[in-house]
Amino acid sequence: MEDQLYIKRCIELAQKALGRTYPNPLVGSVIVHNGKIIGEGCHHKAGENHAEINAINSVKNKELIPESTIYVSLEPCAHYGKTPPCALKIKELGFKKVVIGAMDSHDKVDGKGKKIIQDAGIEVISGILEKECIELNKRFFTFHEKKRPYIILKWAASGDGFLDKDFKPASISNALVNQFVHQLRADEHAILVGTQTAVTDNPSLTVRKVEGVNPVRIVIDFDLKVPADYKIYNSESKTLIFNRVKENIINNIHFIKIEKENFLQHLMDALYKHQIQSVIIEGGRFTLQQFIDAGLWDETIIIKNENLKLENGTKAPEFVLKPKKIKTYRDNVISFYSNINS
Repeated sequence: MEDQLYIKRCIELAQKALGRTYPNPLVGSVIVHNGKIIGEGCHHKAGENHAEINAINSVKNKELIPESTIYVSLEPCAHYGKTPPCALKIKELGFKKVVIGAMDSHDKVDGKGKKIIQDAGIEVISGILEKECIELNKRFFTFHEKKRPYIILKWAASGDGFLDKDFKPASISNALVNQFVHQLRADEHAILVGTQTAVTDNPSLTVRKVEGVNPVRIVIDFDLKVPADYKIYNSESKTLIFNRVKENIINNIHFIKIEKENFLQHLMDALYKHQIQSVIIEGGRFTLQQFIDAGLWDETIIIKNENLKLENGTKAPEFVLKPKKIKTYRDNVISFYSNINS
């Protein structure tokens, strides 16, 4: 029970960096001596110290470390990257015990970190709150195990099932939900729209209502119909333009050639190659329906304004599933769906 309590604290610490650690996972760490937390930390950003090192650095009296237990939500790394392996640091300092939430399925770790620590004669326990620790890094695990990003479908519809009014943009979400949407953008790695949405709405696809990092913008624009002076081409974020015309990089804009045939598989392969770990599909009906029909999604978020009747326009995608949970924000209802078979 005590182990679960400290791993739960590791998860809380890790969540503070959501949206900022790509391509690295979210990790939290806690150091406990005689039932008292003497150090804690999380991984803030790729290239910076890992959670275990930040926790170690926060310990005031380092002499207590050999008598302490270090808790970590994800198996300590065993390879040299931008930072040295955490497993070697734990071994060097001679912790009494190590408690791990979830094992790391990344091929550079995958049990190697645990083995280094065990071989040093340190007691290791793993699988504490494993389900919760895997959920924390659902993006990271999906990316490495399925070789594609974690996919979130999202759209807003009126009470009578339209995405717009007479095929022109219409305000559907209220101020509270708009804030939720911008937090979602800040939390995820990338956001994707199709040609129609980019041309009709001229969106910037950036984070504005909350603090956070702008997602990588992805536009499916086979024939490069989106005008070059549109917001999607500004310098606010890295942007990937998938098209059939050209392949080059101009500042933050990456033009990537892609075939229409077997498009979704080509797209997944390209996003994996570009290390995109999660993506919100915010495109119009056609783009969203492609992902729905292929069963290629992990979460779906549907915002509905029941009191709003638009009468005519683009129909919302066909989607018939029971929501996992529902949240109400004044006159807006958000339904959350999970695709465990994806």
